[in-house]
Amino acid sequence: MIEWRHRLPGAAVVALVGTLLLAGCASGPSPDRAATRDAVPRDEPYSSRGNPDNYTVLGERYTVLASNTGFRERGLASWYGKKFHGRLTSSGEPYDMYKMTAAHKSLRLPTYVRVTNLDNGKSVVVRVNDRGPFVDGRIIDLSYAAAHKIEMTGKGTVPVEIEVVGPDDTRTATRNSASSGNRSGRAMPNARWGENVFVQVGAFRDADNAEEIGARLRRAGLSTVSQSAGGWTRVRVGPLASADEFDAVRERLRQLGFHETTMVVKK
Repeated sequence: MIEWRHRLPGAAVVALVGTLLLAGCASGPSPDRAATRDAVPRDEPYSSRGNPDNYTVLGERYTVLASNTGFRERGLASWYGKKFHGRLTSSGEPYDMYKMTAAHKSLRLPTYVRVTNLDNGKSVVVRVNDRGPFVDGRIIDLSYAAAHKIEMTGKGTVPVEIEVVGPDDTRTATRNSASSGNRSGRAMPNARWGENVFVQVGAFRDADNAEEIGARLRRAGLSTVSQSAGGWTRVRVGPLASADEFDAVRERLRQLGFHETTMVVKK
């Protein structure tokens, strides 16, 4: 959640944003109070206050997407609970931990996305109405209710895939059924730490360039694999043993100058 939405003085903003970096693992209430039905995608106007062209938090500049069409992303999800219950979100709405909502750094507000827990295949449709999480490597912050539904409240983070859905998306027909598994109609591999979770550094047309990058990473002490398909060679680091290692590897890659990395879960 972005605390500048409270119109606080600059110093207070920085202080408050710092505290919310710890919010993802906040303890939640009794599960029987959590909402069980997914958010229902509908056409609605974008927030007038929640979609600046760009904004800055803790010295990092973020750009809001001009369009959410076709958006899909993989990475780690966190969640936030009672510490922020009732506070205003970036779109100006009060945060309700029992509703199926979420925060994202760049999607236009509001947007509906399907979030699939890659640990167990469970999914939920949420309405994105807030900004965050401002912790590197985290791609979405779920409400308590949404996190509970995909069985991640007992963990600080889980690997997820998120994809934008709309009112005409036929896959939302099952949105209020029990989310016992992936409903997207695509084969969704489960993440198995230590086996099939990687950080992809890049995809290269020139195989020699890919080999040069791989060699550089190995000299830096990183374990790499390369995969060639469709005329591209993809260089990845892994497999990764845990979310902590995922964070550490991404930080090491940034130090080496590789800033545009993504999570990959192999089938």
